Amino acid sequence: MKIITKNEQETKMIAKKLAALLKPSMTVLLEGQLGAGKTTFTKGVAEGLGIKRIIKSPTYTLIKEYTDGDLPLYHMDLYRLEDAEDEDLGLEEYFFGEGVTIVEWGSFMKEELPAEHLLIEINVLNDSEQRELIFKAHGKKYTEIVERLENE
Repeated sequence: MKIITKNEQETKMIAKKLAALLKPSMTVLLEGQLGAGKTTFTKGVAEGLGIKRIIKSPTYTLIKEYTDGDLPLYHMDLYRLEDAEDEDLGLEEYFFGEGVTIVEWGSFMKEELPAEHLLIEINVLNDSEQRELIFKAHGKKYTEIVERLENE
């Protein structure tokens, strides 16, 4: 499924709709160039989950936990792990925990990620405000989520 958004607000609105469909132990992977809007998308999910705290990219901390919403949100940024050796980071505790996990740059640690997940590619279009969001479901529960988003 592809969605074109005109600005950050529309991108966050799509993310909020997605948040309403997410359940514990679900994983969303966000891919896109630097500045494409991965953290903006995460802010929309956080709003949809009722999280009031300011969402910042966890580039230097690797993982940020937000537990003040309807579901905990675990926000990961694996960009700095591009050249990392195989390490056991304990990521599965988040992936199969009580919250929703959003992973930016998951392609850098593919072997650590759950096989079932929702991949969202975010591309900057000609107009620097426009974004193309490409949803790719991996697994039945994620396919159902994409179908529900398509039908809204």
